[in-house]
Amino acid sequence: MSFLSSIIESDYFNHPLIRRYTVLVREDLSATYSRAIQKWLLVAPIVGIATGLVISGITYLILVLIWPRLLRIYLHHHWTIVPGLFVGFLLTGLIMQFRAPDPNEHSTEEIIRSYHEHRGDIDVSSFWWKLLAAVTTVGSGGSAALEGPSIYGGGAIGSWLWTKLRRFGLEPRDRRLMLMCGAAAGMSAVFRAPLTGIVFALEMPYKDDLAHEALLPSLIASVVAYGTLVTLLGAEPLFGFVGTVGFAPLDLAWSALLGLGIGLIAMVFTITFRRFRGFMIRWKIPHTNKLVIGGVMTGLCGLLFAGMFPGNLIPLGPNYEAVRAVLATPLPSSELLAFAILKLIATLFSLGSGGVSAMFVPLLLSGGALGSAFAQSVLHTTTFDLFAAVGMASFIAAGYKAPLTAVVFVAETTGGHSYIIPSLIGAACAYAISGEASASGDQRLHEAVRFSGITGVPVREVMQRQIVSVEAPATVREFAESIASAHDHAIFPVCEREHLIGTVGVSILSRIPVEHWGEVKVGDACDRHLDWIAPECDVMEVLRMLTREDSRQMLFVQSSDGRLDGIVTKTDILRSFQDDGTASRKDEQRITPSRLRSSPTLNR
Repeated sequence: MSFLSSIIESDYFNHPLIRRYTVLVREDLSATYSRAIQKWLLVAPIVGIATGLVISGITYLILVLIWPRLLRIYLHHHWTIVPGLFVGFLLTGLIMQFRAPDPNEHSTEEIIRSYHEHRGDIDVSSFWWKLLAAVTTVGSGGSAALEGPSIYGGGAIGSWLWTKLRRFGLEPRDRRLMLMCGAAAGMSAVFRAPLTGIVFALEMPYKDDLAHEALLPSLIASVVAYGTLVTLLGAEPLFGFVGTVGFAPLDLAWSALLGLGIGLIAMVFTITFRRFRGFMIRWKIPHTNKLVIGGVMTGLCGLLFAGMFPGNLIPLGPNYEAVRAVLATPLPSSELLAFAILKLIATLFSLGSGGVSAMFVPLLLSGGALGSAFAQSVLHTTTFDLFAAVGMASFIAAGYKAPLTAVVFVAETTGGHSYIIPSLIGAACAYAISGEASASGDQRLHEAVRFSGITGVPVREVMQRQIVSVEAPATVREFAESIASAHDHAIFPVCEREHLIGTVGVSILSRIPVEHWGEVKVGDACDRHLDWIAPECDVMEVLRMLTREDSRQMLFVQSSDGRLDGIVTKTDILRSFQDDGTASRKDEQRITPSRLRSSPTLNR
């Protein structure tokens, strides 16, 4: 240590060139780690490990202890199907009715709603009860799989860990990122497919875009969760098998046609499901009764299929064994079509009545059965597994508005990488023709899409010309009693002797103790970083600048002579465009005069 100290204190490190380049290195490192990447290197693995452990427990409980035993009973004693579903859904209804704050809020829907409306905040008071309700729903034979509790479990864990790990530099907006990286970890673990988990978490909140900001934490958490589960349960691909190793050029055209057909079927199903789900929510009977009805109807679907086609295939439960059968076994087309239809109807009753899970695997299976039937009956080809994979990807892309997830999932979980190109074509066609219909009622269009027609509009058309500003010598108390109380704005420019020096937000009132309001000057508390733009700047570019990570809340429009011409915020842009996306000019904006300062122009 003394040797190192003597080197650091030597004249070598005091040389002007060394000091100069030390500053440059510090600036480069600050720019390189401007997004606080390092915090995710610690936080995301914790989310991944916690999620991996919980999902490993759920996977083992359902796929090893409960469902295989119950499936054998159902297949050998068909009369047990309806009573088994009755009991399972009765337990689910009782749990959700008496142990959940809102029995209609759970699984993937709760995660998406929390992302959009609650800043990633999940009420974890009923966390274990909801996971138990998922076990009774899926384990008893409900037409659903493990992705629902896995996505919910991971998201809730991420949201809860945010409250415990804030000391590591986490900010309020990071809670949404931890919610999504937990959901990605859950998806990655349950399907043993880390890339699928990452892509699904990014696609899940929006119908038409990605939640780009969640990429890094989702990447880390997914890999760690996958590693945790395979350490405990093994790394064998969930649906792995050896299938078609190539495809002909004509297969791509047939894949597109299949995608279009399945996209239309998916559109009809998702619209029907949302209508039925809305009816069940509004129906004024106890939640338990709804679940019992759904369970009985699901059981009847399974009983009907088992009576028509005796064998090992049945449209109930997590159905992972059915995925392998559809991909690897040349089943009769009539059986495949009946399976797809009854699987969708069973899913409608299982989840539409309030069952706790999601329909990722049911949609996957229905698409696979339709694709295999298409290959055998229409194309008369032996490569039915290729079109089964295309059907799987197409139904997921159309039903969940997640085309990238669909293709990655099929390739990653089946081991059939030759499926990627045909599946991509089918998924794209299904996604396009299905429009905005989605199985998730809480998925949204990205905000920017509502204003896709404003490209080419200069910012001078929407900026504020009448500017309410604050004088730098004013105290925080004067700011609070005059400007902040008189104007419905979150941020204001700060000027000193006709010169703009920074911005001040209403948020400083919560950061500065009330007893110091009369002493602290606004000029001392303001943010002196200013972002300037030209009046001709495109509004879409301005919107991107205002919504990027760590962006400023206000941009300043500078005229050609260097003077302040106006200001613009996200609110200005959103309020300046009508619902049809057309601009309404803001040549003048009337603002209540301020006791401190109100001026149309300021010197820079």
